[in-house]
Amino acid sequence: MLKINLVNNYDHHTPTYRKTIKMVMDAAYQTLSLTKTKLINVILVDNQAIQELNYQYRHLNHPTDVISFENTDMEEELGDIFISIDKAKEQAIEYHHTFERELGFLACHGFLHCNGYDHLNEADEKTMFALQNTIMDKIKLSR
Repeated sequence: MLKINLVNNYDHHTPTYRKTIKMVMDAAYQTLSLTKTKLINVILVDNQAIQELNYQYRHLNHPTDVISFENTDMEEELGDIFISIDKAKEQAIEYHHTFERELGFLACHGFLHCNGYDHLNEADEKTMFALQNTIMDKIKLSR
């Protein structure tokens, strides 16, 4: 079972965001065939907050869409995913799809990072992006 701790530091649309994030993460949890009870923290922020995190942890002084931190210390906790709602809105317009699709994609991307997936080389990118597509297709949030 997956437990999601959603912290909305952005606005008052928590129930709408929770529905999308839960749907995506449940599908990802099933796709990865996870069986143990896990907790994941999802923190919704604005561009300023995510820019500060991006600078602090990646030494990049600009806002990004999602930053995730895998928790390797506690077996029951997967980690933390920070999503910029500002960036999600911008990218939904830029990529010509819904905000729900973009939020779901960012949640999925962060969830995979918290489960050890990455895209630092071509082979790993191919694996991770194929999983993202499978998950997003499963819940009908594909492009």
